[in-house]
Amino acid sequence: MEMEIEMEMDLSPKLAKKVYGGDGGAYYAWSPDELPMLSEGNIGAAKLALEKDGFALPRYSDSPKVAYVLQGNGVAGVVLPEKEEKVFSIKKGDAIALPFGVVTWWYNKDETELVIVFLGETSKAHKTGFFTDFFLTGSNGIFTGFSTEFVCRAWDLKENIVKTLVGNQTGCGIVKLDSSFKMPKPNDKHRNGMALNCEEAPLDVDVKNGGRVVVLNTKNLPLVGEVGLGADLVRLDGSAMCSPGFSCDSAFQVTYIVRGSGRAQIVGVDGKRVLETTVKGGNLFIVPRFSVVSKIADPDGLEWFSIITTPK
Repeated sequence: MEMEIEMEMDLSPKLAKKVYGGDGGAYYAWSPDELPMLSEGNIGAAKLALEKDGFALPRYSDSPKVAYVLQGNGVAGVVLPEKEEKVFSIKKGDAIALPFGVVTWWYNKDETELVIVFLGETSKAHKTGFFTDFFLTGSNGIFTGFSTEFVCRAWDLKENIVKTLVGNQTGCGIVKLDSSFKMPKPNDKHRNGMALNCEEAPLDVDVKNGGRVVVLNTKNLPLVGEVGLGADLVRLDGSAMCSPGFSCDSAFQVTYIVRGSGRAQIVGVDGKRVLETTVKGGNLFIVPRFSVVSKIADPDGLEWFSIITTPK
């Protein structure tokens, strides 16, 4: 059941749609055309799914964001501005803060699909409500647009080598690597300060037969401060309720349903209900500023990952 009452904008939950992909996996995104609150709140949301040996090519983005691993295990490469590359293992439950200007790549070495959701802020983005990635390699990589002369001088390589390197870039965003390909080995020390596993972290809220909450902040994941976003993971037990609440600093709340199902209601500033809907795994919805939201889990429970547009 879904009911929207006297509402200026469609707040109903939406599923992501495929943008591109191939043998190695696929990239999905939510569009402001279907979810207008993305533009209204300067918010971006996307999802990456990598098959075995799938490799998401190195890229930098026009937006700061928080990544959350929904499923699987893999390896992440993150290069912060003017710092060495961090290569570390990632697994289900990991949250990774990605400030503006970082270069990232993602790799899945296991049979289980690696799935990551990205939630972020797009006020400085190329397009409001969208993440735009700029690839360093691949058929749409930035070096394919430069002349051979410019690339030769930038890389200090001979022309025939540059033509081979640039000409052989056939993948677009995601490729499938040969299983014998040697990838950089993850360094456990590189995880420190880069990732926090929300399923293993100390609980900020723990209510018996109710639910559990882990809050990301500048204390347990310092890079959250550079991203400019707060985030949390909430797990409700079967038939439990998350009481009505709102952001006291007029922030937008962006919620991705990780698993389970339930019901949600949003009440607007004039005290009128603006959304009553069912939610399920894969749904994304956004609570407007100054609005109040409440959720009730179905018997199988309900779990969601959220960001707010200002950090705590």
